[in-house]
Amino acid sequence: MVRTLRRTTSYVDEDNIFVGYQDVVETLLAELLKPEPRRSVISIYGMGGLGKTTLARNLYISPNIVNRFHTRAWICVSQEYNTMDLLRNIIKSIKGCTKETLDLLEKMTERDLDIYLRDLLKEPKYLVVVDDLWQREAWESLKRAFPDSKNGSRVVITTRKEDVAERADNKGFVYRLRFLSQEESWDLFCRKLLDVQAMVTAMERLAKDMVDRCGGLPLAIVVLSGLLAHKKGFEEWQKVKDHLWQHIKDDSIEISYILSLSYHDLPTALKQCFLYFGIIPEGHEVHVDHILWLWMAEGFIPTGEEIMEDVAEGFLNELMRRSLIQVVQTFWEKVSKCRIHDLLRDLALQKALEVNSFDIYDPRKHSISSLCLRHAIHSQGKRYLALDLSNLKLRSLMFLDPDFLNMGPIKFRNVFQHLYVLYLEMRVDNMSIVPDAIGNLYHLKFLRLRGIHDLPSSIGNLKNLQTLLVNNYGYFCQLPRETADLINLRHLVVLYSKPLKLISKLTSLQVLKAIHCDQWKDVDPVDLVNLRELTMHDITKTYSLNNISSLKNLSSLKLLCKDCESFPALEFLFSCQKLHKLWLQGRIEKLPLSNQFPNSIIMMILSSSELTEDPMPTLGMLPNLRNLDLFRAYGGKEITCSDNSFSQLEILRLDCLENLESWHLATSAMPHIKGFAIRRCPKLHEIPERMKDVETLKRDRLK
Repeated sequence: MVRTLRRTTSYVDEDNIFVGYQDVVETLLAELLKPEPRRSVISIYGMGGLGKTTLARNLYISPNIVNRFHTRAWICVSQEYNTMDLLRNIIKSIKGCTKETLDLLEKMTERDLDIYLRDLLKEPKYLVVVDDLWQREAWESLKRAFPDSKNGSRVVITTRKEDVAERADNKGFVYRLRFLSQEESWDLFCRKLLDVQAMVTAMERLAKDMVDRCGGLPLAIVVLSGLLAHKKGFEEWQKVKDHLWQHIKDDSIEISYILSLSYHDLPTALKQCFLYFGIIPEGHEVHVDHILWLWMAEGFIPTGEEIMEDVAEGFLNELMRRSLIQVVQTFWEKVSKCRIHDLLRDLALQKALEVNSFDIYDPRKHSISSLCLRHAIHSQGKRYLALDLSNLKLRSLMFLDPDFLNMGPIKFRNVFQHLYVLYLEMRVDNMSIVPDAIGNLYHLKFLRLRGIHDLPSSIGNLKNLQTLLVNNYGYFCQLPRETADLINLRHLVVLYSKPLKLISKLTSLQVLKAIHCDQWKDVDPVDLVNLRELTMHDITKTYSLNNISSLKNLSSLKLLCKDCESFPALEFLFSCQKLHKLWLQGRIEKLPLSNQFPNSIIMMILSSSELTEDPMPTLGMLPNLRNLDLFRAYGGKEITCSDNSFSQLEILRLDCLENLESWHLATSAMPHIKGFAIRRCPKLHEIPERMKDVETLKRDRLK
């Protein structure tokens, strides 16, 4: 099973659930862009699973919208909401999560936040998406923060409730999202099926019958398609139909049963991985790396000859192939963020309750299950800690409470010593101190912290730790030298201030991110034999990066120069013969020759390179390059792609090449190009004729 799940798949197909709604997009785009100066509300409503959020997101990232609304924000409300958190999230969506912004927001009252947001939105033409709105009261508490400056600003609301949609704006536009037609339903089903060619006539008749009974509900159709894709032959498809036909109501299949059947069809290992998504708060997007590393810490991923990270990625890919998990963002042909649909999360919660997989603390009941090994706290974390936890043997404790202040009340010594996972999201303004007692959590494999000053020396006792993540949104923390004693550490993602001596002792490291160049200069990387991903910043020309050449298994490298600095010599790259992904941000005085890059490079980003010579003759000779992104990389007037160059290139992005006037593309260049994007190249008025038939990429750069 593991070998099967390891096969790679590109998931840049999230629009498939969008089949059949092209007319809807045109209608709503026209409404968003019409020359009506009044700030108006567009409400989209319909039952769960129709694709309201997908529709809103396609509108949100549409080039027409991005170009007209320079200020955009997105929030998910859900059934349980906190107005202050919603206001903060809108502001962070607009301003970003800088230290200054976070410091400011944490000190504000609700009234302050309301006024601050109004001031932010007073001048620009803005678009705000308010996703998954359940109560009119939630909208009433928010709408006063959206000023009407008579400049064509818009708010988009998605909701399951007609009355919420109707009453949001008495002059607004209300759209009831329709079900797919029979033809559209079949088209969507076939697009999601892994192997349409294997579907013989008898199987097609079976499938059409089942698809018709989905009633035009996109979520039901894609999950059914994902289920049947893993059933081989007519007999197995017939068994699925027989099961479904037991749950027909009003001539359609209950969607809850399709979802449940898909869950029960999962192998045992995938079931617990799927259930884990229920811990995440409704509507939240998940960093893929984090969920994979959490699964590893929980013991969901089998150990063997395969690298655990690869097996975990295969498991997630399988859940996405079955349409049980949705893609949110892709980067470099891999999913970087994902989410679970609300209806599928409801299923995960229900099944998790049946098997005591985890318990989410409910402050209204002020109780927790003593049978569950995992607790998640979404709010009122301090109140949770007031419970009697003395008899518990928790394996996982996740504080996903944005108002959680500090870890002082956590009794590491006697209550939580069995923890495998500790996930603490604390308020950054508090900058809590981590107590020495954390070193007693000997079994800990995953430690995620936000809002801390530094880690104590006792961290070195955590010999089983696999993942250490600290995110203070730009604040530095201090790592003690004992961090180098974490012999099983595989993922170190920490912005730390002092050099970590003896980092080369961490021979299990797979991922090292956020390291300073001056922290790396004294590292002897020859023992980092497992390191596959390295991100280094604050590079200056005076440093040598040559010791990177010792990282023989490096597959992903991201190097960022200090502001206005240049890279030192880059010839060391040739020695990284397994390097697939390369991101260079900073001035490059002279690009290495094509034979000085490893042939293994598949994806490359050059950002702020300020090259004076056309880079295309060099880059075009890289034999396996599939994905190229040039952002402020070249200051010349023309680029030339000669015959037989870019033999494998599929995706090209040109961004902020402000002097570029002409692009010469030879007949045999880029034979496999599938998509391209050109943004902010004001002097480039014409693209090569052959590129006019190539798909224009809609997605933002560098997601």
